[in-house]
Amino acid sequence: MAGILFPNVEAPDLHVMSFNIRRRFERITWPPADRWPMRKQRLRTFLGANRPHLLGAQEAMPDQAQWVQDSLGSPYGRIGLGRGKDRGGEGTPVFYDRDRIEVEDWDQVMLSDTPHAPGSTGWGNTIPRVAVIAKLRDRATGARFTFVNTHFDAFSHRARRRSATWLHDLVAGEGGPLLFTADVNAHVRSRELAGMFADGLLVDTWAYAPARRTAEWGTYNNYRRPKLGARRIDALLATPDVGVRAVGIDPRPTGTQWPSDHLPVQAVVRIPGGGAP
Repeated sequence: MAGILFPNVEAPDLHVMSFNIRRRFERITWPPADRWPMRKQRLRTFLGANRPHLLGAQEAMPDQAQWVQDSLGSPYGRIGLGRGKDRGGEGTPVFYDRDRIEVEDWDQVMLSDTPHAPGSTGWGNTIPRVAVIAKLRDRATGARFTFVNTHFDAFSHRARRRSATWLHDLVAGEGGPLLFTADVNAHVRSRELAGMFADGLLVDTWAYAPARRTAEWGTYNNYRRPKLGARRIDALLATPDVGVRAVGIDPRPTGTQWPSDHLPVQAVVRIPGGGAP
């Protein structure tokens, strides 16, 4: 695959990606481009070419999560389970390059008033929503940071507002550098998600970056030509102490079609607190 946005990212920089890979359905879906057997190889080609150090994925069924991990290659690990009561089904796994990233601890919570009850709902979302929260260490620099990956509700404004507040409160309680990836199902800069940015605890890497490798494409293109000015509903946020080097949203298909109904959001960042690589 030619024209990779961020090739050969080396320490102390990290290549981070948020990508809703679109869940696999058993039934026949329309358009044909949405069918998992039709697009799984395109996803493998894209991920194998780009190979971010950290990938927060959304809508991954267990077999899809395994496909993503295999597509990235043998150095990659995975954390995160499904959102069901049995911790099966669709999830928001985090994939990491084990040569660069060490997982020191991780947890999985539900976006509800009973976060540690698997499969629980609330806040207006009738479908369980899950988040993975990981404590990571950059092996090259020694820098430690938190990584959060989730998927806000697609149907309830109230659930998205409450999820934005949950994120703000999580960041306030964590301290230290933090990265956040998600499909937030509303424009990142929408009023309903303003709580994510309250008190200046988080910044939108797109607005914060000194370099943008692409235009600001809408990230839900549904297998059609991407549009400028459409909603950017896939987020890659950071605490202000994280050095954001560059960002990009690759609008190009992989071959003749796109691997998902979403476009991935990518950033090159530098975590503070590390030594020389």
